[in-house]
Amino acid sequence: MLLGRVAGTLVASRKDEGLAGQKLLVVRQLDVDGTETGGHVVAVDAVGAGLGEVVLWASGSSARQTEATRDRPCDAVIMAIVDSWELGGQEVYRKTPAGGEWAS
Repeated sequence: MLLGRVAGTLVASRKDEGLAGQKLLVVRQLDVDGTETGGHVVAVDAVGAGLGEVVLWASGSSARQTEATRDRPCDAVIMAIVDSWELGGQEVYRKTPAGGEWAS
């Protein structure tokens, strides 16, 4: 599992039938300190994530293990929306109603 922030949406009017009805989001990878690493991935949204939210995502064969993606042609899936995380006993991130707040 990897951390990421939803950076945008992707619309494809023509796609494989296995992706019909699936919401596709662009995710920018984060490191454990919350710093963007620069890499992006397009992922199937299995949990209803929104723009700017911090999420957990998986790729490869693990991406096809959720109810939304089982036996579908996808290589990345968002499977959780992050509420908070700690690193070394210190809170790094806590989700707020406005979308998130990074601890200092």
